[in-house]
Amino acid sequence: MKFKMIHENYNVKDLEKSLSFYNEALGLIEKRRKVAGDGSYIIVYLGDSQSDFELELTWLKDFDRPYDLGDCEFHLAFQTDNYEEAFKKHKEMGCVCFENPSMGIYFIEDPDGYWLEVVPTR
Repeated sequence: MKFKMIHENYNVKDLEKSLSFYNEALGLIEKRRKVAGDGSYIIVYLGDSQSDFELELTWLKDFDRPYDLGDCEFHLAFQTDNYEEAFKKHKEMGCVCFENPSMGIYFIEDPDGYWLEVVPTR
């Protein structure tokens, strides 16, 4: 028996703001979306040109508060072929939330508080 990872879900408060962030910060683009017939939710799948893995963003119409992310001890990691350029871009965007120079990594934070790790190609 084999398993393949296909997506990870993040619930978001402002879908358009999140779509814009993920496109600008990480180059992710919308692959497809599902809209509930009654308008109660929208699910958008984002991807890159490097893999089949997708980030699923779910917007819930009736959710009226920020999501409780606990201690934020989870993250999705992205590898970049130009670490210095990516770091500069994310600094300019104001989304770098944690740096660990000794490990050669840093984290950015999306509009809902999810942390995303950025690592260089090694």
